[in-house]
Amino acid sequence: MNSQLLHRQEKLPKKLPKCTNQAQFNLKQKVMKIGIITLPFNWNYGGILQTYALQSALKKLGHDSYTINRNTAPMSLKMKVLSYVRRSILKVLFRKDVVVRTWPTKEEEKTIRQHTDRFIQENVKTTDLFRSEKDFKNIGKYDFQAFVTGSDQVWRPKYSPVLENHFLGFLPKDSQAKRIAYAASFGVDNWEFSGRQTEACASLAQKFDTISVREDSAVELCKDKLNVESIVALDPTMLIDKEEYIALVEKDKIPKLKGSLLNYILDLTPDKKKIVDEAAEELKIKPVSIMPKGIFREMGKKRLEDCVCPPVTNWLRGFMDAEFVVTDSFHGTVFSIIFNKPFIAIGNAKRGITRFSSLLKILGLEDRLVLGYQDNISEMIKTPIDYQKVNTLLEGKKKEALQFLENSLNVN
Repeated sequence: MNSQLLHRQEKLPKKLPKCTNQAQFNLKQKVMKIGIITLPFNWNYGGILQTYALQSALKKLGHDSYTINRNTAPMSLKMKVLSYVRRSILKVLFRKDVVVRTWPTKEEEKTIRQHTDRFIQENVKTTDLFRSEKDFKNIGKYDFQAFVTGSDQVWRPKYSPVLENHFLGFLPKDSQAKRIAYAASFGVDNWEFSGRQTEACASLAQKFDTISVREDSAVELCKDKLNVESIVALDPTMLIDKEEYIALVEKDKIPKLKGSLLNYILDLTPDKKKIVDEAAEELKIKPVSIMPKGIFREMGKKRLEDCVCPPVTNWLRGFMDAEFVVTDSFHGTVFSIIFNKPFIAIGNAKRGITRFSSLLKILGLEDRLVLGYQDNISEMIKTPIDYQKVNTLLEGKKKEALQFLENSLNVN
């Protein structure tokens, strides 16, 4: 491994061992029980699949991993009251046809998540449910020998109520467990931590054995704000072959979708719809969506069935069958690449563009990223992607990432 893998711990550098003989390396390998810290499960397909893929990759390396199963942070009472009052006023005074209660009950959420929860139960090994962040105090009962933080936006404060837990702040001071960050993401290229969070998380980050991040901008943030070295690693979903995803779809007997222009748009705008419409016209193919028909805050309890998230394997089938993909999702972009589909990725400033640009730069696909409708969209739609070149680059990065994980788990 190169000198970038030097990591500061108490201001003394630690270097990952270089593995040149795979057979010799495997003889020395120690099977470890690993705890994975990522964002709480919800109905986010990319979040679910990156956890599945990381566990699959660790299993292939000979290790046994469990994802910490956590509740999402509930909407605060203050926000519920403000939302309820505001929408009640709109409904009464302006006769607006709006949903007054914008958050689902536990039973309604269970209905919405029925398919995604089933996928997790069948395909992801988890701990018992941690009902709150305080439950991390009980993690010792699992006897984990290593912890992996990542991937996804685990280091973005807005998604982490107790940010220090994503830096393994719950571990006792005398813990001997290995501490690894794999493809951890800040989500954006600017610093969002408070002064207190920066101080606390910098101290914790310096206890990590190795750190990899998902975006090149994160390398600088780690160095400048946390005083640690890091390298860029692939999102976990790219560590396993597409055939493994296809096998999941076939196991669930998901039928072919009716349409081959995959429209996976999280935040629909007129600009984005215009791109989808132009692709449909240019390619003479029918758009298809793999999203639920609506979201609860817009549909409410009366249209709960329209809010049910389709199965994860239905989502995967969309990429399998697509002739072309238009998406504003990071993982939508990732799975377009995994399945070698021509695509247009629409950057989303609110959700973070650096995630897109960093990945596409690595694979020589920067020209597939747009920030909205532009004059050359028609030309982009017609221009093929050289996936032979992309796959060669991807395979190289995949080997590097797996080697990082191997070495990190076996470093003394």
